[in-house]
Amino acid sequence: MPKMKSSRTLAKRIKITGTGKLKRKKAYMGHFAPNKTTKQKKHLSKRTLVNERDYHRLEGMYQK
Repeated sequence: MPKMKSSRTLAKRIKITGTGKLKRKKAYMGHFAPNKTTKQKKHLSKRTLVNERDYHRLEGMYQK
């Protein structure tokens, strides 16, 4: 039986940390940036972890 392939769209959007958690980019930075404050843009540019409740939706789409 061949290996399951990771979802390429998901693989481009998340990274797996050393402890196995998923890191993602925050939303709301695609456009309309001039309307946002510098503080907003600074906080939105940082990465965050995927919520543990969403892991069941993503399992099977990525390889640990």
